[in-house]
Amino acid sequence: MKTITEVVMPQLAESLVSATIDKWLKAPGDQIDMYEPIAELITDKVTAELPSTLKGTLVKILAGAGETVAVGAPICLIEVEDSSAGGQGPSTEFHAGQPSAQPQSQVASSGDQSMRHRYSPAVQQLAAEHNITLSLVPGTGLGGRITRKDVLAYIAAGGKNEQAAPAVAKAQVQPSPVQPLNMDPQVAVRTTGLHLSETPRIPQVEVEGQAIPGRGETFIDVTPIRNTIAQKMRQSVTEIPHGWMMIEVDVTNLVVLRNKLKDEFMKREGVNLTYLAFFIKAVVNAIKEYPIINSVWAVDKIIVKRDINISLSVGTEDSVITPVIKNADQKNIAGLAREIDVLAKKTRDGKLKLDDVQGGTFTVNNTGSFGSILTQPIINYPQAAIITFESIVKRPVVINDMLAVRSMANVCLSLDHRILDGVICGRFLQRVKDTLENFDAETKLY
Repeated sequence: MKTITEVVMPQLAESLVSATIDKWLKAPGDQIDMYEPIAELITDKVTAELPSTLKGTLVKILAGAGETVAVGAPICLIEVEDSSAGGQGPSTEFHAGQPSAQPQSQVASSGDQSMRHRYSPAVQQLAAEHNITLSLVPGTGLGGRITRKDVLAYIAAGGKNEQAAPAVAKAQVQPSPVQPLNMDPQVAVRTTGLHLSETPRIPQVEVEGQAIPGRGETFIDVTPIRNTIAQKMRQSVTEIPHGWMMIEVDVTNLVVLRNKLKDEFMKREGVNLTYLAFFIKAVVNAIKEYPIINSVWAVDKIIVKRDINISLSVGTEDSVITPVIKNADQKNIAGLAREIDVLAKKTRDGKLKLDDVQGGTFTVNNTGSFGSILTQPIINYPQAAIITFESIVKRPVVINDMLAVRSMANVCLSLDHRILDGVICGRFLQRVKDTLENFDAETKLY
């Protein structure tokens, strides 16, 4: 016996109330396997695949490409075998019906189990990678919900299914974090700024439609990603009273240190040692001393975040995306360099997942890679501040009443003036400056 089941828009993140369908990966009449992606969703400036938690046939699409759908609203219909007739397993958050009975191996039914069958996309993907039946995994989350940690613990305890996922599939979803960069000597490489492994990418605008006769202009459709960026930027400048500060830093010793270590680091790690890793380390050290920088405005209170998760601005051909280095304060310079390389590649290859862009508490921008010497960045809402590291330029500096040629760079900070004032931000920038100027030949990467 077959039944028609609604697939609804899931809540991909706690703060999201809707998502935009970028495109459908399946058409009516197509067969769909469990956890197979059926559509691509755009939210928080990242495209994420929507996996199916039902096995059956796609009957009808209810929300077209480009349409923004509220969480919980139906987006398509799938025909599935009735579970009572030996068909599919328990329904999930996409199933309109009630979940079926839990196996004996699950967590005891005592207590709140209302979220037992609500699986996040991250949990679904991890289960698919290791061929795990989620109904067998004990859930420790709110309402018995299964978290990624629960799945990882289940795998570590040897709870894999007998038929493991193909090795090729695992290789596709678990890219090596130390893939070598393209070091072709024929490719022009910048000698200043942060991303030294490649020249800045130039946006390419594809013009759609025909030009209007007699007018020197053409209309270009706004993409969902560009529309999301526009909304976030407007919200930031409308709600946040921006302040701005800048400090000058002598990074001569840092330049010498990096030049000394970069070749050996490339051979050992397979990634480029950029100035950005040192800069983030300096920023993290300053946040530890002035934690109010790592906060958000909540109308009647200021929420100071305990975790230091650095949002890293990475430019693509048509947008700027901010993947997140989680727990940056627990990483050394080498660890930060590896994280930067992995996130930058995933961003430019369009392989970021929702988890990669969530949880940021403070944003670092790399405007120096474009030769910029001064910027006034817009705060990444709802964070309290954003900092930029500008281009490193050799120029004459007065030291002990004598002129010397030094490598200098500007560090710029935009701040939420509801939370932060000049005194605290001035001290914060001074701490960043001190750390950058105190890097020397004895500095350890590990």
